[in-house]
Amino acid sequence: MKITLLTIGKTEDKYLIEGIEKYLKRLKHYINFKIQELPELKNTKSLSQEQQKSKEAEIVLKSLESTDHLILLDEKGLEFSSKHFSDFLNKKMIGSVQHLVFLIGGPYGFDPVLFQRAEEKISLSRMTFSHQMVRLFFVEQVYRAFTILKGEPYHHE
Repeated sequence: MKITLLTIGKTEDKYLIEGIEKYLKRLKHYINFKIQELPELKNTKSLSQEQQKSKEAEIVLKSLESTDHLILLDEKGLEFSSKHFSDFLNKKMIGSVQHLVFLIGGPYGFDPVLFQRAEEKISLSRMTFSHQMVRLFFVEQVYRAFTILKGEPYHHE
């Protein structure tokens, strides 16, 4: 199985980039994991929020394969403890899932077409975080999940 974190736009802050790179390096020992940054929309001032979401959805859908298992990182999704998230990933690995794609949406959320395409929705928290910070939090949680699965001491109950 491989995992992709799909984002709209690049990670901008140096401290976030450094943190993400730290966990990406650690994750190499466990799973094929990558971050795919899709281009940010240009000239959006004349577009409504719904139009922006629709255009972002077009870009996202073009980047997906028909067999990709799409999971939206959405505030209304299922919430997991770190242990339960590791169980969730383990079930996907032992199941028939070849490619898990987690998507962080744009500033206005997801277009309805992405909700229809997605197999699942997961929430990292009931709190709201910047889309930039979510990238680091998510990569760290994937790393934590694999250390839990391997019984390594990174995670403490």
